[in-house]
Amino acid sequence: MDIGKIIGTVVATQKDLSLVGTRLLVVQPLDANGEPVGSPLVAVDTQGAAGYGEIIYMVTGGDAAGVFPGRQMPVDVAVVGLVDSITVNREEG
Repeated sequence: MDIGKIIGTVVATQKDLSLVGTRLLVVQPLDANGEPVGSPLVAVDTQGAAGYGEIIYMVTGGDAAGVFPGRQMPVDVAVVGLVDSITVNREEG
């Protein structure tokens, strides 16, 4: 799982029938320090609860395609939850 920040939404006049009723979001991946890493991605919102500016966690690849039980979806990234807080433990050396 990776973390990211919702930076926008995607409006599609047509999409795959398996995606009807789902929201598509633009997500900026983040590192453990909350800094942007890589390019923004389009992700399906599996919970329907993520909003602009929220920190989320997401899955990719085969894990994303199978997030809805009994239903394969043509997606590479899926938002699977909202992040309440992040704690990073660093060992002093």
